[in-house]
Amino acid sequence: MQLPIEVTPVDIAFGGKAMQILPAYKDIPEEFKRSGSKWEKFVSKWFYEGLHENNYPTARDGVNLSQAMMNIQACLASYEPKHEHKIAGAAYLASQWFE
Repeated sequence: MQLPIEVTPVDIAFGGKAMQILPAYKDIPEEFKRSGSKWEKFVSKWFYEGLHENNYPTARDGVNLSQAMMNIQACLASYEPKHEHKIAGAAYLASQWFE
């Protein structure tokens, strides 16, 4: 499991480090590339509507919740990856980092 990396508010604002955080598209399991999975829905809702306090996930053991959320947000804010890569990669990471 890949753990979250250090990101800053500037990375989130401008999508910095997204390509360091996201796995290569070819390495993302197919289930995360299709619409409708639990994690794809979670990340898509976060992307389009934002994440509200009552929707905050719980981190898995050994994962820093704040850093994990900042990593996902940096990916979602980036213009560099194609949208499909961004959503599938963020969903895959969310499945590893959150309960």
